[in-house]
Amino acid sequence: MTRSAHPLLHVVLHQPDIPQNTGNIGRTCVAIDAKLWLVRPLGFHLDERHLRRAGMDYWPHLDWEAVDNWADLQAKLAGKTFWYLTKTARRMVWDAPFEPGDVLVFGSESRGLPATILAENPDHNLGLPMGPLVRSLNLASTANTVMYEAVRQFGGLAIPS
Repeated sequence: MTRSAHPLLHVVLHQPDIPQNTGNIGRTCVAIDAKLWLVRPLGFHLDERHLRRAGMDYWPHLDWEAVDNWADLQAKLAGKTFWYLTKTARRMVWDAPFEPGDVLVFGSESRGLPATILAENPDHNLGLPMGPLVRSLNLASTANTVMYEAVRQFGGLAIPS
């Protein structure tokens, strides 16, 4: 369902596994006027009640699109700047110069992003700091943190008075 001709950000979930994470990320996309992209295969059905419950009544307002594979997504977002989130990154998210219209790419909860995608532009691999006892962060928490860091950098949202 397409709504905005120029979303503030494009948020990509590559083969997500958990519908509740996708629903929560979708809610944040509505909050900041970002478009959510889902790259198949998905670990759930798009009509799954957990997805809609997590997004609550925001899902009808979400600008989202599902694509069959990575190549389809790249074709639809050609010319945009892609940023890839991974725990193996040496560069932190606050070191990236985010701009409106950028593409934030997140991997699945169980596998992360494939090495082939991370190898496309290694300078654009980003991470969040984690202590050695933590294997990974929750996908929705990570996506929300990165989306709001991008918005903070370019001042894309006005706080209502």
